[in-house]
This record gives sequence, structure tokens and C-alpha cells, in this order.
Amino acid sequence: MKHTTILAYFLASITQVNSWAQTQQKLNLDKATVFVSGAELTSTARINLSKGENEFVFSNVAGNINIQSITVGATNGVAVESVTFQNNYTSEDNMSPRVKEIKDSIELMTQRRQPVSNKIAVLDEQLAVLQANRKVGGDNTGLSVAELTKMLELVSTKMEACLNQKNKEQDNLKKIDERIAALNKQLSEEQRRSYQPGGQLLVKFYSKESTPSNIAISYVVPNAGWTPVYDIMAPDAHSPVNIYYKANIYQNSGVKWDNVHLTLSTGNPQEGMQAPVLSPWYLSFYNPQPYMYKNAMAAPRAYSKAKDESADLSVASAGSPATMNEFVTVDNSGINTSFDIDLPYTIPTDGQQHLVAVKKYEAPATYEYFSAPKADADAFLMAKITNWQDLNLLPGQTNIFYEGTYIGQGYIDTRNTQDTISLSLGRDKKIIVKRERDKKLRSVKTIGTNVRETFAYTITVRNTRKDAATIMIQDQLPVSNDKDIVLEDTDNGGSEYDEATGMMKWPLTLKPNETKTLHFGFTLKYPKGKTISNLPR
Repeated sequence: MKHTTILAYFLASITQVNSWAQTQQKLNLDKATVFVSGAELTSTARINLSKGENEFVFSNVAGNINIQSITVGATNGVAVESVTFQNNYTSEDNMSPRVKEIKDSIELMTQRRQPVSNKIAVLDEQLAVLQANRKVGGDNTGLSVAELTKMLELVSTKMEACLNQKNKEQDNLKKIDERIAALNKQLSEEQRRSYQPGGQLLVKFYSKESTPSNIAISYVVPNAGWTPVYDIMAPDAHSPVNIYYKANIYQNSGVKWDNVHLTLSTGNPQEGMQAPVLSPWYLSFYNPQPYMYKNAMAAPRAYSKAKDESADLSVASAGSPATMNEFVTVDNSGINTSFDIDLPYTIPTDGQQHLVAVKKYEAPATYEYFSAPKADADAFLMAKITNWQDLNLLPGQTNIFYEGTYIGQGYIDTRNTQDTISLSLGRDKKIIVKRERDKKLRSVKTIGTNVRETFAYTITVRNTRKDAATIMIQDQLPVSNDKDIVLEDTDNGGSEYDEATGMMKWPLTLKPNETKTLHFGFTLKYPKGKTISNLPR
């Protein structure tokens, strides 16, 4: 009876401990909202809770997360009591592909090392036997000289072969060990450079009754972001320009984004949301104060958010798209623009850039040539896009294609662009531009204490294409910032002239095989004995 009571008490203790035991659960990472810097990750799980308090340890969580950003939601009236985050340095699920590659190489070299080490051990045993036989032969006086000589020759030949083979295997072993040491050094450097440990979330729930519940957990990580890149394709000089909006996404969050639903946002939560406030600017002398350090960390937020039990918390897969526009929803109703991509993507936690297609735009464009022959004699075909603000563009690199051919790279700087974006589509050798100084009109005269020097130029533009071409020619007259250097007798050649900057523009339209000539010039007066450093000679 006594034993029965003890057993019952022991079983009751086990039951009580199990009711408070932590339950391990792996989260499903479903969605990543990627900001320009940082990302918000949303994971889900379906758990079964017993009546009362339940404690779960969720894995597949990013590391170094913004603790203040953690939110946990549960269905079926389940309350979230507390949330605790900790890094998980033991898990290898989230190692970067480069780290895994190096570790695999180390394992392979270690496997190759063992047979070589075994060969050396066998050779050592053979050498030991040969040395013992040599001693026996030397001590055995019953052998004839011929027999003894034959034995010594045999031992010598075998020993020499074994020693040569041992030296060869030792060289192989040395090379393997050097390779393993180099790989271990690379592994250490790679882990210091890019390894981000994953994390765990310890969550306490309270349920009035035993029930299943759908859990949704979201948080913000700093080690992620995206930058835009554009493929600009102009089929010809008459059609609209196709802009393929792409994104280079990187993440080193410590958790692999495996077939996740991506949303790209132009926002940046790390910039802060508080508007600045200016205070009165009082001047005073510097008076150093002792430094006070405060360590305050806010606890993560935890709340219970009811959800529709039938809500689909997973990401639906889709077939191959005819165009990305079918799978991308653009939302620019708020402060920031977001691109909601329905196709699932996999982004490893390696800190490397991974290219993702976002959106295709067709932008009406006007085409004209541009040439500044003072700097470059070639004519450049330019595509001008207006109303670009409707395209949700960010500053980014461009890859230019014209008539199906890759032209080169450019850059869209929307921060310094006014009404029109101008894209260079490359050089056109069929528009011939020449700029020459007219030597006949050149003169240098000394009048009193001053020198008067005259400059005259001719620009010739020829269109050898089969269709008409519009071209903007740009040149400049000098501007003096010194009262002793006076600009006289300026001739801007009928251009659109900006006197403040000296810039001249000639908008021209040339028929096929038509040639037009432009003339401009100026005279400079400056003190005798002085030399103007940046004048052409």
C-alpha cells in the first residue's frame, strides 16, 4: 500500500511537470515585408493548448531582432501572457551557403586524410618488420655469405621502397593538413563576416480550455533591405520605353526565407518616425559634463488578436507568369509605396544580393539627339520620359537596351530630377558633329596695357540617317569672375543663351542627309603680361 501511494504521488508529479513543460515548435516563415533598410518577418504556427498556462519555445526565428517590434497574435480566445527572445547559437539550420560550402570541403578533406594516415601507419609497421629481419639476419651466423647478402639486398630494396612510399604519403598528408588549415581559417573569417545566429521565442499562453490555436508572430530585423535596379528597353526611336522594375534583395537575418511571400516597401523604419522640433538657439561656452550611461530596454509587446479561424495563413503558390504585372500589386495610397508580390521567393541568409522581378511599366517617351562637341564629338540618342512620378521610381542603377542590344549602364536620380527623366541610349555614329576653331578670325592685339584676343568657332552637324533627326547642340561661352578679364563682342550664334552660366543651346531638326552649320565667338580683354590658364590655344 505504501509503494502504491508513492507511485501515485510520483505519477502525479510527472503529470504536473508535463503540464508546465516547454513545448518545442518550429514556426513557418510566410511573409517578409522588406524595407529599404530592414524587414518585417511574419511567421505562423498551429498549436494545441491545454487548459491553463502553456509555454512554447518557437524556433526558426531570426537573430538580432528589434525586440520592441515583436507582436504575437492567437485565435480562439487564447491570451498571450509574455514573450522572451534569445539568440540560438547552436542551430546550424541557418548557416550561410558559403559557410556550408566550406564545412563540406573540410569534411571531404578530413575523409581523404584518414586513408593517407592509415597508409603511413601500415608503412611504419612494414619498416619495423624489415628492421627486425635485418637484425635477425645479422645475428644468425648460420647463414652463408651468399644467403646473408641476398637477404640484406631484399631487406634494403623493400625498405627503400617503403621509405619512398612513406615520404610520398607524408607529403600528401602535409598538403591535406595545409588545405584543412586554410579552410578552417576561411570558415572563421566567413563566420565573423557574415554569420548571424538564429533566435528563439519563449511565449507563454493562457487558455480557458483545451483548444487549438493559430499563432501569428511578426518582428523587425535590421540585417535586410533592397535596392532598385531597372532594365530600360527602347525598341526604336518612336515607341514607348519599357521599364522593368527589379530589386536586389539581401538578408542576413539568421533565418532562411524559404518560399516566402514578399512585399517591397519604400519605407525605412530605421529612419525614425518623430518629426523634428527646433528649439531656441542659445550660445554659451562649452562646459564638459560627466557621462552618464543608462541601459533601458523596453519589453516586447504581447497581445491577443482574434483572427478568423478559417483565415489562410500560408502563401499560395502560382504557376509560371506570363508577366510579373499579373502577380504584383502596387499600393501607394499611404506615405510609402509597397509592391506586393504574389509569387513565392527563397532568399538565403547570406548577406548577398538576390535579384527579384517587381514590375513592368510602359512609359511614353520623346526621342532626340544630344551633343556637346566641346566635350565629346559624338551624338547621343536621348529618351525623355515625363510624368515619371507615377512610376514609383527610386534612385537606382539602370541597364540600357536599345533595338534589342545592350548599350551600357546608367543611373536614375529621382532626387535631383525635375519634370523629365532623360535616359541616354548610346552613341549614334550616323549623326556627325564637328567643332572647329576658325583660324581666319583668330586675332591677338595689344592695345595700351591690355590684350584683346578673339575666338571664333564653327559647329557642323550632318544627318546621314534615312529619316529626320532632332538634335540638341550644346556649347558655352566663358564667364568672367575677375574684373580684369572682360568679355566683349559676344556672338551666341542665335542660340538659347544663358548669360549667367554662358550655356548655349541650339535645337535643330535635320532632314535625311541635311547639314547645318552654327557659328559663335567672343573677344577677351585682359592685362598685358597676364595669361589666362584655361583658354584653348
